[in-house]
Amino acid sequence: MALLNKANRKVCDVDIRILKTKLPFLFFNTANTTTAGLSGDSVYAMAKGSRKIAFPNPITGTMTIEAQVKPFKFYSLLSNGVIYSDATFGDRKVITATSNGTLTIPLTGGTVVSGYTFVYPKGEFGNEAARIETTNVTSAGVITAASIVANSQYEVGYIVSRTAGVNRISFNNNNIPQDYYITMTTFDKDEFGVWTEFRMTAYKASIQRSFDLSFSSEGDPASVTLTFDLLEDGDGNILDMVELDDEYTMGVSLGAISIVKGKSAQDVKISNAVGTVTAAASNEKVHAIVSGDNDTVIIYADDDATAGTYTVTLTDSTTGTAQTATISVTVTNS
Repeated sequence: MALLNKANRKVCDVDIRILKTKLPFLFFNTANTTTAGLSGDSVYAMAKGSRKIAFPNPITGTMTIEAQVKPFKFYSLLSNGVIYSDATFGDRKVITATSNGTLTIPLTGGTVVSGYTFVYPKGEFGNEAARIETTNVTSAGVITAASIVANSQYEVGYIVSRTAGVNRISFNNNNIPQDYYITMTTFDKDEFGVWTEFRMTAYKASIQRSFDLSFSSEGDPASVTLTFDLLEDGDGNILDMVELDDEYTMGVSLGAISIVKGKSAQDVKISNAVGTVTAAASNEKVHAIVSGDNDTVIIYADDDATAGTYTVTLTDSTTGTAQTATISVTVTNS
């Protein structure tokens, strides 16, 4: 298999582990582009102006992950990998007063930070000449001001502190990123249409703490690229490329299931699917739906399905020779 010509057009799934413990940190399978590259230049001993003897410098390299669809934890790689459960941030709301002299901020959680609440008539937010003087603001968001009139609308700017229902990643010079052990997995396709697994392992990856976030109402969705420097570990390893000679075979977690017609669906896990998986049932009253990431098939039967045993066939039709897997489905009345 190692001598066969192969090609690739499939982005890598990325398995990120904490370097010291190899504890899983993040499995990332929604990247748009993944890269790995090494470079190593040389210095030369010269003779009469020509290069005669080369002395290679140490290898340097990088890995990158570019994504538009990502979990919040993705950003924590740029910090210390910790997601905090508290946050303080500015907020603004338009509030209708329900009584003269008081106004209540509708908090969805947390408390108002003392000393930083400012009230304006609606449409005058930030206009200091129009700002309403307050006599008291409680941590629960109750504002007292003599000039507040019932049924009038006001714009209120305040600072809220929350300790529930919030996730925070902190970027500062004390939160130093960890080093990671990263495995990138993709699939190569040979000239016979057979897919084989290809992996790259970075033994010590240190993230570059630089990134740009750009949010726009036009053009492509926001994209983020993380870049890791590839370092040498204690054993001198930097990057391995591994080709697995095993031909990949799609499988399912359950080869036979029993479902009650008209009841909740049964989920079956799909493994080793390379491309887009489709599902077909041998009876029109039995339905099989493959999830968007091709790792689960949901099987259910209509209320008027006839009790019996049927077959659901899964097909991975993007491989050279289509892979298939079958599930025996027994439909019962109760």
